[in-house]
Amino acid sequence: MSMQEFFEFILHLNLYVGQLVQEYHAFTCVILMLIIFGETGLVIMPFLPGDSLLFAAGLVFSTVKYDITLLIVLLIIAAFAGDNCNYWIGRILGRKACVRYPTVFKPQYLIATENFYAKYGIMAIVLARFLPLLRTFIPFFAGLSRMYYQKFLIASIISATAWVSLFTLTGYYFGNLPWVQSNFSLAISLIIIISVLPALYKGIAYFFARRKKTVNVTRL
Repeated sequence: MSMQEFFEFILHLNLYVGQLVQEYHAFTCVILMLIIFGETGLVIMPFLPGDSLLFAAGLVFSTVKYDITLLIVLLIIAAFAGDNCNYWIGRILGRKACVRYPTVFKPQYLIATENFYAKYGIMAIVLARFLPLLRTFIPFFAGLSRMYYQKFLIASIISATAWVSLFTLTGYYFGNLPWVQSNFSLAISLIIIISVLPALYKGIAYFFARRKKTVNVTRL
């Protein structure tokens, strides 16, 4: 396998979950854990599949003898571990980069980041978990801003559990439907939209409430 073919395989791993199960059997769980860990835990790997991989894993495991509950638990652990790895990379290496390269990482940007996570940290982490790319960078910046670690842990546990369970179980129970198989990408997009709607609604409501409060104070 050439390097290009390898990267094509990794980028579209969701299409090969069935093949992995046939070749590696239960060891497939370890492979999936490594991919999920890499996508959430290494800030340089936001290109790895996440949502589609979980959905495909649930679909494939609905057709084999392996326990879906064990798979979900293992993937939650991988997502949680990835989050925390990313957090500490940001907290340790990110802070050092800010000190060493102040012209690139300007102090006012760091202060703005710290203020953002002080206000919206938990909501940002939970919401970003369902958004590709953002879920790779948000934990890093949470560490960079030195977000209170206990709060980060709570948000990480909630978001990892909800994300893995939602996409894997959706694939497990609904992945074999003809419409879903014919519109795989659309189905993933719809799941993402539905999953972030409650948090998005809460965020919008909070924004308008703050805006209304500011207007009232200004009028006074």
